[in-house]
Amino acid sequence: MHVPDGFINAPVSAAAGVLAAGAVAVSLRGARRELGGTSRAEGHGGERTAPLAGLVAAFIFAVQMLNFPVAAGTSGHLLGGALAAILVGPWTGVLCIAVVLLMQGILFADGGLTALGVNITVMGVVTVVVAYALFRGLVLVLPRTRRSVTVASFAAALVSVPAAAAAFTLVYAIGGTTDVPVSKVLTAMVGVHVLIGIGEAVITMLTVGAVVAVRPDLVYGARGLTTPLKLRVDGELVDAAPAAPAATPAGSPRKLWIGGLVTALVLAGFVSFYASASPDGLEKVAADQGIDSKVEDHAAADSPLADYGVKGIEAPRLSGGLAGVIGVGATLAVGTGAFWVVRRRRAHAETTA
Repeated sequence: MHVPDGFINAPVSAAAGVLAAGAVAVSLRGARRELGGTSRAEGHGGERTAPLAGLVAAFIFAVQMLNFPVAAGTSGHLLGGALAAILVGPWTGVLCIAVVLLMQGILFADGGLTALGVNITVMGVVTVVVAYALFRGLVLVLPRTRRSVTVASFAAALVSVPAAAAAFTLVYAIGGTTDVPVSKVLTAMVGVHVLIGIGEAVITMLTVGAVVAVRPDLVYGARGLTTPLKLRVDGELVDAAPAAPAATPAGSPRKLWIGGLVTALVLAGFVSFYASASPDGLEKVAADQGIDSKVEDHAAADSPLADYGVKGIEAPRLSGGLAGVIGVGATLAVGTGAFWVVRRRRAHAETTA
C-alpha cells in the first residue's frame, strides 16, 4: 500500500508529513520507556529490546518483499504495524514501520518521498493504533495464555489492514488529485484489503506464535501471561509465594536474534524471487479506478537499488536477491542504531534525574 507521489496533492501531503513527524516525535518519547525498561515485571529489558526492535524492522522489510496473490491479478503484502506493535510495543512499532518506509523510499524508490508522511500515517500510525488497541482489548478478556496472544494477534492484524485502506481513502477524499468518487475508492480499497488482511493476519499470528513459544519474555504483548498462583487458606484465597524465575528467559536472546536475521535474509534474498508479480491492492485499485492518472516519477528512480534490483547485474534472481539482502542489512543497521540511541537517552535521563 505504498502511496506514490502524485496521488495526493502537495498541501495535504505536507500536512500528512507534519502529522507523521509529530507521531514519530511522540513515539520516540514512548519508545524510551519501552526500550528502557529493565524491571523483572516488564519481562524484558532495553538491552534486549533495542536489538530485537531493529530485527523486527529488518524482518518486516524482508516480508514486505513477498507479495502473495489475493484475487485475480491482485497481490498483497505485509504492512507490519500489528506485528511490530505486539512484538516490541506500539511506540517502538511506529518507529519500526517509519524506518522501513524511509529505507524503501530512499533506496528502492518504493513509496513517494513527498508521500512519505502519508505512508507513515496510513501504514504505520493507523495500523499500530488500531491493531494494538484491539489486541489489548482481546488479551484482557481472553484467558491469559500464549494461545490467547496468538489469537489476538490474528484478529488485530486482520482488522488493521482494511483500517489502513479506509484511512488512505480519507486522505484521498481530502487531497486526491483525481475526481474519482470517494465511495468507489472506499469500496474497492476496503474490499481488496480485507483479503490482504487475511494474509497479514496469518503471517502475524505465525510470527508472534513462534517467538512466544521460545521467548515469551521478549514479546511486549505477552507480558504478564502468568497470573499469581492462588491458595485457599482458612477459606480465603491468597497469593502463593512466587516461583523461582524460569531458566529460559535468562541471558542473551542471541539464538532468536540470529534465527530471525537468517530468516529475513533468506526471505529477502531467495524467497522474494518467487513472490507474486501482480500489482498490490492499492496499485490495482488505482489502475482500475483511474486515481493514478497524475502519478509522478519517483525522485529516487535512478537509485542503484530502484525497484528492488541492483543496477548493472543482469541476472534477475541475483539482482533481486542481492538488493533484498542489502535492504535487510541497511534496515537492520539503521533501525538498531536508532533504537540504541533512544534507549541510551532514556538511560542517561534516569542517571541524571
